[in-house]
Amino acid sequence: MATTNDIKNGTVLKLEGQLWNVIEFQHVKPGKGGAFVRTKMRNVMSGKVVDKTFNAGLKIETATVDRRDYQYLYQDGADFVFMDTSDYDQITVSGATVGDATNFMLENQMVNIAIHDGNPLYIELPPSVVLEITYTEPGLQGDRSSAGTKPATLETGYEIQVPLFIENNTKVKVDTRDGSYLGRVSE
Repeated sequence: MATTNDIKNGTVLKLEGQLWNVIEFQHVKPGKGGAFVRTKMRNVMSGKVVDKTFNAGLKIETATVDRRDYQYLYQDGADFVFMDTSDYDQITVSGATVGDATNFMLENQMVNIAIHDGNPLYIELPPSVVLEITYTEPGLQGDRSSAGTKPATLETGYEIQVPLFIENNTKVKVDTRDGSYLGRVSE
């Protein structure tokens, strides 16, 4: 058992029989009344995000979550196969658990998998990845008042918005959190 004073970003709490990952927290001490901790948490299974407030010093139950580095090997139907780089054990993770990470994963890419009681909970990708543009329309310079964007398909099949000067077979850096274009990558 821990107290609300031990809450940090990334802590996994066990509340009402469910696992919640703390996204952000703030310890608040108002001038009048007792201190409290305001948190924003994501349900590990459903992905639902809620705001919850705890009184300071309240006892809470934390879950033991093991985060380890894995290498993405291949897709097997709807499931994904990963290999632990330390002991070469392979695990199969369902497509529902992998979620939107499939849009940015290439074979042999390193990811971080959180495991609780032998069950994979979620996958953490690096903040940004380098992917190649497989198809995009030629950009036309024309009448517009601001910088234009156009759709482009990545090698994973995911579509993002890129500036007009980007061409086919260009390597670009993509933010894995929101899928936004971050810049070109020179070889």
